[in-house]
Amino acid sequence: MPSPVTLDDCLRACSVHSGKLVGSLDPRRLALAESLRQLLALWATQEQAAPPVTATSLLRRTKAAASGGAGIANAVLDALLAVGNKAVVCGYDDELNLTVLITDTILHQRRNSRAGWRLRGRVLEAMGLPVAAAEAYERYLDLTKDDGFGVRARVDGIHAATRARTELLTLLERTVPQSARFADGPATDAWAEGLAAHAAGDQPGAQARLVGALRAMDRQGTPEQEVQEAFAQYLDLATAQQARPTAELAQALALYADTRRNRMRGPVPDPLFGGVQWLSLGEFRNRIAGKSICLIANSGKVGESGLGSDIDAYDLVVRFNSYRIDPVHTGRRTDIHVTIHKHAYNWDQPVDIRLVFGGNSPDWKYSVRNKLVPGAQTYLNDESLRWPVRNIGGWTTEQFAAIPTSGFNMLWLLDFLDVSPTLDLIGFDFYESGAYRLPEAMKLAITNVHEYGSEKAWVMERAQSVSGMRISLR
Repeated sequence: MPSPVTLDDCLRACSVHSGKLVGSLDPRRLALAESLRQLLALWATQEQAAPPVTATSLLRRTKAAASGGAGIANAVLDALLAVGNKAVVCGYDDELNLTVLITDTILHQRRNSRAGWRLRGRVLEAMGLPVAAAEAYERYLDLTKDDGFGVRARVDGIHAATRARTELLTLLERTVPQSARFADGPATDAWAEGLAAHAAGDQPGAQARLVGALRAMDRQGTPEQEVQEAFAQYLDLATAQQARPTAELAQALALYADTRRNRMRGPVPDPLFGGVQWLSLGEFRNRIAGKSICLIANSGKVGESGLGSDIDAYDLVVRFNSYRIDPVHTGRRTDIHVTIHKHAYNWDQPVDIRLVFGGNSPDWKYSVRNKLVPGAQTYLNDESLRWPVRNIGGWTTEQFAAIPTSGFNMLWLLDFLDVSPTLDLIGFDFYESGAYRLPEAMKLAITNVHEYGSEKAWVMERAQSVSGMRISLR
């Protein structure tokens, strides 16, 4: 459970950590340093604007902190979460410990913070504590109606991997009973003795000590990453000693594979993605060639546009991420769903084509593996369409510094292919009228990592006509 940490203590720790990052060349730490700067600047501004401290106000603050009440402002909460999410990605012990401190602070102040519990699960998992991470993730799932981040699959993966690891350890205990002699002492000593015995040619002695060390690691709660590395090394040594694996060793290898696979991606009900057909760049071009296309923004004014019937009259209707359907205003059809890989909104809605975008190849693959709903789409993009602006267009960060939105990636792709006689944008005001999304997605902030102004300028340079809510590029 989270420990009680005051906001002042947390901010002091953030300030100290900010100083440690000066001169770092790691881009992940540079991003963290910027988030820390924004947090501390926000806190300084709020402190300057705060009324003078009196005995009464100090008493109220003390009571609020003691009760764990919601004494943390929303802006500070968001800034703390931003720091935590940047820190956990760094992966270093100092940053992981800072993230734990941040989640302790948030959850002490706001026990039902969904974002706080999800971040808690992420950092515990990164620290090699999967069981505790699953408990935090379960708390997040209890508090949310929609699992937009695919947390349920993560929890299922943790549980499945834990079961496979338990079965593997039980199998090794049964096949190497002599390991019991070495299971109660320090794991590092038993492991070193086992490696020495292996080098000396004493394979039975090595096996007993190495398995004993694995049992000791399990008993001592060694971080999961270290346990998995030890399992891998033990099985490598065991395999090298046998020209043909025994039935027990083959079973151990299969259980280890189950453990690693479920840690990475969770259980997969349909390994073939429900018979989905993969789309390359050329195949996608052929699917849309000669057809009129409209792209529907998730902007506030779309929800009151009254253009539903006009939208449904296009050959292809493209919607984005957490789009919301209101037949009168948005139309009924969705032919192409374009989504960033990080969210899981609308992945279960039936469409002809689903395009999943993402800047990082491993993360993109993980999301597709875990979030795709078999049978919910006929066609799915392959990696050639993963990140159009950067990978196809070759745009560098010097040309376009911000992260391109899903909408801009799609707009750029359609403009680049240039095979549609009609290419209309409806409701694209770049969130000037707010957002119109699924109710469970309305809590998502309009992120500042995108350059909406630059994207708007690109669109307007290519606009052939503008009529009301409609921008025509062809």
